[in-house]
Amino acid sequence: MKNFILILMLLCASSSGALAQIETPQPSPSAKIEQKIGLTDVSIEYSRPNMRGREIFGNLVPYNEVWRTGANENTSISFSDDVMINGEKLPKGEYSIYTIPKQGEWEVIFYTTTDNWGLPQEWDENNIALKATARAQQLPFDMETFTIMVDELHNDGATLNFIWANIVAALPFEVPTDAKATASIEKVMSGQPGPNDYFAAASYYHDQKKDMDKAYTWIQKAAEANEGAFWILRRKSLIEAEMGKKEEAIATAKQSLAAAEKAGNKDYVKMNKDSLQEWGAM
Repeated sequence: MKNFILILMLLCASSSGALAQIETPQPSPSAKIEQKIGLTDVSIEYSRPNMRGREIFGNLVPYNEVWRTGANENTSISFSDDVMINGEKLPKGEYSIYTIPKQGEWEVIFYTTTDNWGLPQEWDENNIALKATARAQQLPFDMETFTIMVDELHNDGATLNFIWANIVAALPFEVPTDAKATASIEKVMSGQPGPNDYFAAASYYHDQKKDMDKAYTWIQKAAEANEGAFWILRRKSLIEAEMGKKEEAIATAKQSLAAAEKAGNKDYVKMNKDSLQEWGAM
């Protein structure tokens, strides 16, 4: 009986030990970035090593050699649309990112396999979807933790920044926002657009300096359907000013100002007053 009890206790101890899992912080924690640029979704997953007093570029990360661009599993990036990088098209999809740091510039490699632990066991040039050059510059400070940023956002693109130690390597890329937005506008306008559609289409055409006649027609329809909407009247006044219709722009801005004052919207009150002053009406 004593032997049976001893065996049972050992089995219980063994079972509980197998279930227990020790949790400790990772030296290179994982990170994920999700960013919409125009109408394109960009997602990045990577691990972030620290300097920890080490000399990074030219030592820990040698120059002129392929680097995993982070730690642990390969760094991956996905684009929901085709993008343009250095004048070349990178088809939509998911890629692993590898880099070759050099003094003054980096080569950035978009690699089609994404299930690698660090570098692929066998490097295959056929898996390179695109290779681009990023400008590398020195920073006036050290970035302790390796960081990837999608920055300098605008409707038609952004910049992919790789930052570590005192170096930032910047790679601009372009997204097909205008083509997608224009196609969407044409599709909706050929059907049964609503007041919000007219406003959105007119605003986009105005912002992008496209066909002002179409923009004006659409903003008029939006204003007719939303009488007293100060934000629509504000846009209408700006389109009129863009078209050289100064008297109409001033009259519409005054309507927008009155409606904004009634609604208590200080931002639109100020914007209208600034425009009226610019146009010599105040």
